[in-house]
Amino acid sequence: MTPRPARTVYLVDDNAEFRSSAQWWLSGAGYRVHDFGDAQTALDALDRLAAERPDELHRACLLLDVRMPGLSGLDLHDRLADRGLTLRLDPAAEPPAAPPAAPPLPVVYMTGHGDVPLAVAAMQKGAVTMLEKPFADDALEQALERAFALAESAWARCQVASLFALPPGDGAVPPPTPRLPEPDPAEAGRREYQRRLESLSPRQRQVLQGIVAGKLSKQIAWEIGLSGKTVEFHRKCLMERMQARNAMHLLRMAVSRSVDVADTLVA
Repeated sequence: MTPRPARTVYLVDDNAEFRSSAQWWLSGAGYRVHDFGDAQTALDALDRLAAERPDELHRACLLLDVRMPGLSGLDLHDRLADRGLTLRLDPAAEPPAAPPAAPPLPVVYMTGHGDVPLAVAAMQKGAVTMLEKPFADDALEQALERAFALAESAWARCQVASLFALPPGDGAVPPPTPRLPEPDPAEAGRREYQRRLESLSPRQRQVLQGIVAGKLSKQIAWEIGLSGKTVEFHRKCLMERMQARNAMHLLRMAVSRSVDVADTLVA
């Protein structure tokens, strides 16, 4: 049996000590690793790969720090998205009529700040997930497994769609391509998220909305006319009902409106 090509992680973080540690772990786990100390250098390198060796971006993932001097992680994500080089995680999006020039990269964010507005912005840009430093090895492994699974599924859909695309210069209008039902592994996660959301009381939903908006408990309390202690009580209850391990986990669920299938198994 021919071995599958190694998976590649493009690591972007301005902390040299962290890059060295992460590269050591990732290499030991069987990944190829290319690390960059700033976002601009990473952007230039990925631009060259997309133009000259697009196959290098197949079976690859971007592991990206949010806050960096100069070009931030969010800025890098925007610029790569403009070039069509990042994976869009929109369940309602139509697959492209033909595969892009280079496989789109799934993005896994890292942050050491626990910044709620940043986390929301990252997830809204289409990040697979966000890891809060310091994170456990198994958390990183699970995030990468999900990222590669999503990327490979999206790339396969692009390849299938290309079979029905018109050849260049063909003016004929093709017949509509029948859309065959296909299993959606994310559907279970969306249903589970909705079930948990519906278990919340109206007050708990108000508190959840405030948390997702990046507001402090005292701000939420002032806006909905409750005491700070009461808001903290509702926050504790909704965390339990949503089965959120921490605030970052809650944000990932709320922004994506989904629960990872792995989370439904361990919850």
